[in-house]
Amino acid sequence: MACSSNATVCAATGAATSSPMQQGSKVLVMSTHPPMRTRKHANCRSLAQVGFRRLSDSAMDGQEGGLGGTAFCSLGADRAHFFRPRSAPCGARKGRMPSLQARLCRSLPLPHQATAPRRFLVLKALTVRNFVLVDRLDIEFGPGLTVITGESGAGKSILLDALSLVLGARVQRSKIRPGTTGCDVSAEFDVSAQPQALAVLGEQEAFDTESEGNCLVRRAASAEGRSRAFVNGAAVTAAVLARLAEPLIDIHGQDQHRLVMRPDQQRRLLDDFGADAALAAAVADAHRRRTEAAAQLEAARADAQRRQERRTLLAYQTEELGALGEDLGRFDEIAATHRRLSRAQEIVAAIGAATTEIQDDLGSRASHILRAIEDAQDPHENLARASELMNSVQVFLEEAGDELRRYLDSFDAADETLADVDARLSALHDVARRHRVPPATLAEHLAALNEELKELADEDTRVVALEAEARDAATGFGQLAEQLSGQRREAAVPFAAKVTEAIRELGLSEASLEVRFSPAESAAGLESVDYIIATNPKYPAGRLGDIASGGEISRISLAIQLVAAEHSALPCMILDEADVGVGGTSADVLGRVLRRLSRSGQVIAITHAPQIAALADAHMKVVRNDDQDVAIVPLDEDGRVGELARMLGGRTVTEESRSYAATLLREGRGASD
Repeated sequence: MACSSNATVCAATGAATSSPMQQGSKVLVMSTHPPMRTRKHANCRSLAQVGFRRLSDSAMDGQEGGLGGTAFCSLGADRAHFFRPRSAPCGARKGRMPSLQARLCRSLPLPHQATAPRRFLVLKALTVRNFVLVDRLDIEFGPGLTVITGESGAGKSILLDALSLVLGARVQRSKIRPGTTGCDVSAEFDVSAQPQALAVLGEQEAFDTESEGNCLVRRAASAEGRSRAFVNGAAVTAAVLARLAEPLIDIHGQDQHRLVMRPDQQRRLLDDFGADAALAAAVADAHRRRTEAAAQLEAARADAQRRQERRTLLAYQTEELGALGEDLGRFDEIAATHRRLSRAQEIVAAIGAATTEIQDDLGSRASHILRAIEDAQDPHENLARASELMNSVQVFLEEAGDELRRYLDSFDAADETLADVDARLSALHDVARRHRVPPATLAEHLAALNEELKELADEDTRVVALEAEARDAATGFGQLAEQLSGQRREAAVPFAAKVTEAIRELGLSEASLEVRFSPAESAAGLESVDYIIATNPKYPAGRLGDIASGGEISRISLAIQLVAAEHSALPCMILDEADVGVGGTSADVLGRVLRRLSRSGQVIAITHAPQIAALADAHMKVVRNDDQDVAIVPLDEDGRVGELARMLGGRTVTEESRSYAATLLREGRGASD
């Protein structure tokens, strides 16, 4: 899988340019599994507007383990982070550039490139207004190792407090500068190599359309304690800030929560060290499919009782309707017959009287008129014509009488009585009332009930299919998760050995680390991962947070990060007095570890140790002015020498201490990484 994953990335980069792709650039990878729809194309156009470049549609077609559908990726120094678009509106909203919601779906290693190692920059700048003792503070950070020094009580912790606020911490009114209406803290990050942060930005539709990979986070708090948060100008919640902060900032302080102490992060670092990222992503996807299949099956089974009750009712109702036979579709005809029979007596009397009148009165009068014409014995043509007409009248009267008699005879010959028809009509009305439908639609109603019975039978068949689907999904997850577990257990020993070596390099000569697994099924696989620490062979080992002291935890965390830095995209590490209890040679060793760590990720250290400060790429000092306002200022060459001399000799700086400080600084610059 790893080989095919590399091939996938090679195909993607090769489709975009004939030369090797520069690290940190972004590409939009378009695949055709399945063919894209119009909405996806709209999403792709949105991404193009925020700096992602499009590859050919076939760039990843045919690659084993290909992403399928549309995806985009961010390329870091040695990994490609692929994201899957979520379903989201694509059009521009008022005042907003259209953007894309996305989730990280895969992280793959890139082929080796013969380029200088990139020094990652995560935290670019910090702006603080009206915060504790700060009136106005603007700090710009660079890559590598930055140290912040100052006399005790100068306010070095303000930096950590301000960062904590901007990254989702609860607002404390005591942190707002007295006499002001509120505080405002902003931090600028480069997230181009941080896939988790990119995913959060995608979910919040908060990509910066002006600067690729840029993320500006702002938190404003009123004196009453209310706060507002923004990411690239888009309003977000404090919870979103906390999610965004997780891959960006890792604070190591005496009482600060450390990212590396969390089991999920311990598992991630181990996976980055020795597991196939594509396999880990496949396990997560298989777990999602298994969970969805199980949920669908559970819902279908829970519905079985309802379906059975409904089936029983429908069987009774269709039997009841079927008992009506042909009458079911003859309501109008039966109603008409009922109306005729219900008026039979009245009709017979009226038609009988009409028949009598035709036979007796009208017939007799016609005969009398005809005899009168004949008695005239006048051949006049008018009388002849009148005689013909009266003969016709007699014939018509006789025929009309015959029709009326036959109509009367039909009542006597009827197959049903009024009572019979009334019973049939009442049956139709009763059934229609129970089914709450018009009597004339009973036939259509029966057809609908039969169709529902068929659908219920299909649902039973679907349960069988869902059972098979759930079994297949569970089997697929189990097989992939077993492979991932094997990779983790294989990587655990060399990972622990490297971390143990780094821990002992930091002065904990008897400490060791062991990776321990516990059964815990999740989207991450079949086990949880715990780093078990033994600081002294005479005492039992335990979890990192349970065994080690604050200073030991800081150094152990550094050792873990040092090993992880070779394989993971690390957040900006901020160390608050990690050198407590460390001096002399141990401080020099700690400083060199921080320097090595800063070659793979950004490190900011608040320190009292001149040995560490001398090894830094940049040096800042916390000072107070006459009004006791706090400022953090960057130091030039002479300023660094003076500050190192103060750290070496106390308040009184002598030429001897300055000379030693200058030597320490030169040696720090010449030190190998």
